[in-house]
Amino acid sequence: MADIPFESPVTKTYDFLKPSPLGDAGGPPLTLSDLSSTGKTILRADPEAADRVGVGFGASVTVGDVLVCGQRPGEWMLIGPIAAAQAFVDGLGLDGFHSVVIHTHSRALFCLTGDSAASALEKVCSLDWSDDMTPDGAAASATVARVTCDIVRNDASGTRSYLIACDRSFGQYLFDALVDAGWEFAVAVTV
Repeated sequence: MADIPFESPVTKTYDFLKPSPLGDAGGPPLTLSDLSSTGKTILRADPEAADRVGVGFGASVTVGDVLVCGQRPGEWMLIGPIAAAQAFVDGLGLDGFHSVVIHTHSRALFCLTGDSAASALEKVCSLDWSDDMTPDGAAASATVARVTCDIVRNDASGTRSYLIACDRSFGQYLFDALVDAGWEFAVAVTV
């Protein structure tokens, strides 16, 4: 199968949003990135497969080049190179019914990173983003700006970071909503 060229669901430019040298509260700047071209694979299997997968519902773990996210009982989103995700699934030795579907072109993926990321996210999502409720590695499904999303806390070098995935058709709307939510925190956009 030939590679299909990827087109981001984010088509606007945000040149007016430049990174602040100090960022929010003197810490790292709040950034919003479009990572939609990153490989996204959905694995569905019996919820009992969580032992083999290595992560259960509501959590995530990095295995090699793949972030394995327990999005729902019996469903995992694998974020990373497609070949690495397939190798991970092949290595599980799953018995019985299971399915593996590549969703790279049908799902948008954004990353909100910075000390104010939780505060910005709380403006458009009703979940509690405190460390006690959603520590690094937590995975959840919720509506963000009224869009059904899968969200994974995936801190980068000790800085709070969230991966937010949604159906591609809502990508531009959700990205704009996240820009608006981050406006007061001097969000910088990379697309």
